[in-house]
Amino acid sequence: MATPDPARAFHAHDHDDCAGTGIARAEELCARAGLRLTPVRRRVMEILLEEHRAMGAYEVLERLAGEGFGHQPPVAYRALDFLVEHGLAHRIRRLNAFTACTRPGDNHAPVFFICSNCDAVAEAQGRQVRDAMDGAAGKIGFQIERVNVEALGLCPGCVSAP
Repeated sequence: MATPDPARAFHAHDHDDCAGTGIARAEELCARAGLRLTPVRRRVMEILLEEHRAMGAYEVLERLAGEGFGHQPPVAYRALDFLVEHGLAHRIRRLNAFTACTRPGDNHAPVFFICSNCDAVAEAQGRQVRDAMDGAAGKIGFQIERVNVEALGLCPGCVSAP
């Protein structure tokens, strides 16, 4: 799989191709792992792929309810938990929201660049950051289980906006 360009999230591109590739990859990974990408899980993945921004669970739930999938919070939370657990989405803690993974199935250490103005999110490879953190942790005998690196700033569109 080609390495996605993180800047793509902040610039105009063929987003239908981007989203279509994401769904195809999710289906492939679920089939390979013997997991069910149920209609609700698939639709939640599609919703997350529709835009390069983080979405809150209630925003996802509103979309699901409007399409007849139910209006109880567990509908969205269960699907989001499944997607995160299986590496198809990430939780953006800063925003208490979720975004589709741009590298599902890859063993990667993502870092997230979040626009504080428009909430656009770009996922980039952060292997060097993770390696540095593992090295520092090892020196004090600490073993890292999970890292979530999020940088807040302005995307190119918001920087150049009047």
